[in-house]
Amino acid sequence: MKIGLDISQVVHGTGVSSYIAQLVEHLAKIDKRNEYVLFGASLRGIGKFRDLKEKLASCKNFQFKIVPIPPTVLEFLWNRLHIVPVEKFIGEVDVFHSSDWIQPPVKSATTRKVTTVHDMVAYLFPSSLHPKITTTQKRRLSRVKKEVDIIIADSYSTREDLIKFLEIPEEKIKVIYLAASSDFKPQDEDKVQEVLEKYKIKKPYILSVATLEPRKNIQKLLDVFGQISKSRSDVNLVLSGKYGWGPGLSFKSDVPSGEQIIWTGYVPWDDLVALYSGCRVFVYPSLYEGFGLPILEAMACGAPVITSNNSSMAEIAKDAAILVDPRSESQLKRAIEMVLDLNLENYQKMVRASLDRARLYSWNKTARQTLEVYEEVVKTSSKLVVDSL
Repeated sequence: MKIGLDISQVVHGTGVSSYIAQLVEHLAKIDKRNEYVLFGASLRGIGKFRDLKEKLASCKNFQFKIVPIPPTVLEFLWNRLHIVPVEKFIGEVDVFHSSDWIQPPVKSATTRKVTTVHDMVAYLFPSSLHPKITTTQKRRLSRVKKEVDIIIADSYSTREDLIKFLEIPEEKIKVIYLAASSDFKPQDEDKVQEVLEKYKIKKPYILSVATLEPRKNIQKLLDVFGQISKSRSDVNLVLSGKYGWGPGLSFKSDVPSGEQIIWTGYVPWDDLVALYSGCRVFVYPSLYEGFGLPILEAMACGAPVITSNNSSMAEIAKDAAILVDPRSESQLKRAIEMVLDLNLENYQKMVRASLDRARLYSWNKTARQTLEVYEEVVKTSSKLVVDSL
């Protein structure tokens, strides 16, 4: 079986980037039999493709097809005009797995089409996205509805949204959970302290990791922290993540001392693992998520977690986290203060709950289930051909 896979999103440093990189690396570990053609398009992120290629250097059944084309051009050609079949770049394949953002046309009638839908933000919270992103996502999803054989959803929450908003038959949707990378694990104090000094962070601190965009509800967390800081001048708030809307998006804070809030910007994995490991509590008050990968990353590092009681976040975290209404300042404030005030015994219970929950998810399992989707969709196609003879 020859499998084409779009890895273009790996260059962007987001949760979708992590998904692509981890999926490919773990498919390479478990599958030595099938042939993979990895397609990547970018002008500025060629180095990220090179990094992935080096990791897979010993995998003879993986080849890369990298083209220096900006994603805006492909979005125009593939989502809007729907011309130039993907085979022009990768040749004939049995399965093509498209990723976030673009949905290319596939010329061959026998090629099975698989895609992953990470969330339905464009339908549920369109105002929280940049208008161009909303338009692009809706355009892609309209192609997905018409053309794709199997859709992989990150959660049952996303599956239900696909059924509700796009009227996708439920038998066409396969739920496959993600996982935290094995790099995310508790770090020793020396490593944590080294990273904290790098970013000028002092303990104790509350951590939130998210792309900076309205849906992530960062302003609500800042408002709550403004209240908490009035009586807790020793507690800091660390906000990590790049701008999803560009630097035009602004936030305000009533915290008297600007030193209590640290904006790190995008943080590389090695540093992020240490930030998770050193925080008193990880807070993820997003208004909606298709999965919420930072929740599992924090849990895998032993951080107690407070997150939203909606969409996939409640599904993924369950009773291993404190679940709150993300629109309620009082609930969020009460939950944070409760964790800040926990005695050692009860705090360690939360740490163990996080670690135990994270262990239920693994990328080997994700990759194996994804491979099963490829095998099943090809088998079904072959049966249909035989039945038609």
